[in-house]
Amino acid sequence: MLWTPSMKRRPQTSRRRYWHCSTRSDDSGATSAALLEKEPKYIPIMERMLEPERVIQFRVPWINDKGEQEVNRAFRVEFNSALGPYKGGLRFHPSVNLSIIKFLGFEQILKNSLTTLQMGAGKGGSDFDPKGKSDNEVMRFCQSFMTELSRHIGANTDVPAGDIGVGGREIGYMFGQYKRVRNVFEGVLTGKGLNWGGSLIRPEATGYGAVYYAQNMMEANGMTLKGKRCAVSGSGNVAQYAIEKLLDLGAIPVTCSDSSGYILEENGFTRDQLVEIMRLKNVARARISEYTKFSKTAKFFPGKRPWEVACDAAFPCATQNEVEKTDAEALVKGGCKCISEGANMPTTPEGIEVQKVRLRILPTMGRLRSYLFAASGCSSTWPLTACSPGGCAPSAEISSGVEAA
Repeated sequence: MLWTPSMKRRPQTSRRRYWHCSTRSDDSGATSAALLEKEPKYIPIMERMLEPERVIQFRVPWINDKGEQEVNRAFRVEFNSALGPYKGGLRFHPSVNLSIIKFLGFEQILKNSLTTLQMGAGKGGSDFDPKGKSDNEVMRFCQSFMTELSRHIGANTDVPAGDIGVGGREIGYMFGQYKRVRNVFEGVLTGKGLNWGGSLIRPEATGYGAVYYAQNMMEANGMTLKGKRCAVSGSGNVAQYAIEKLLDLGAIPVTCSDSSGYILEENGFTRDQLVEIMRLKNVARARISEYTKFSKTAKFFPGKRPWEVACDAAFPCATQNEVEKTDAEALVKGGCKCISEGANMPTTPEGIEVQKVRLRILPTMGRLRSYLFAASGCSSTWPLTACSPGGCAPSAEISSGVEAA
């Protein structure tokens, strides 16, 4: 369903915006339209939710290693603080614009509220591309970025985190600059290193959570992940730890990817091969195609997504809209029975419609499970199936409850 704002005149008094809908052929549009027609009291709530409380845009000047000045554009959309401080990641990627940040910020309202934690919603980032930049260039950009952003965030105001292009290195540079500018040590950024206020299992939470969620979904349908071929997209933090947990559970992860294409290990990744992927992406910051120099059994498919590979379960862990209708159809054709999303909104509406009709187990809101997993590892009030030195798995009670929500 497509929403379009319009203005209608109220008799002799005031003007007020209403939301009219044009329904598409998909069920979600018809369902949403029927809900608002039946319960018009939700229309004012929808109006307030769809408009950000605050949109911040600023320039980020910085000096490259040649001594030349460069300028990037940056954003922070503080969308909704009804439940708590704004909370959401920062993305550094050439594709970043205000439209994408608003889209991701609105989604953050829904997934943060479903955790039942006191978190509002926001999103931010810049069109700066960390790829190919030296550590000093990234540091200078991050410091300039935070010099401006520091005026708008705080532990009880807005707490950014990482996203695409923003890992522990970038968070560390920004946190150092925040302390310098504000003269305060506070939990204003999540994803920090353990030596300066970071939390245990934070790096693993999203990838582990996506796998634990899939495990509970499959068990509820009389299946198990053990021995199942799993297609994973992405090769960053989420994908790396999704692969690690799949190996822990006896599954066979066979793919990973980046924007240049995907790698296929027909017999599944080993622990040593996963270590090499982590080295390539976290230390060398190289393209995933470089992995073929390490593994003679790997095949690289440039410019393609891994959804054409036959698999039992799929884990989109890269970016938004990476599973389109044709991708969803390819997954179904390849025998996929389960999709668990680790990325932010990775499936398009058309892809979701294919999955709803033809898959036994449906995907859920990406990354929500990471918040649940992190909470279950830190609070005795969350039901757990098992705890071990490797981490705690959320129980089916959590999974089924969120699935229903």
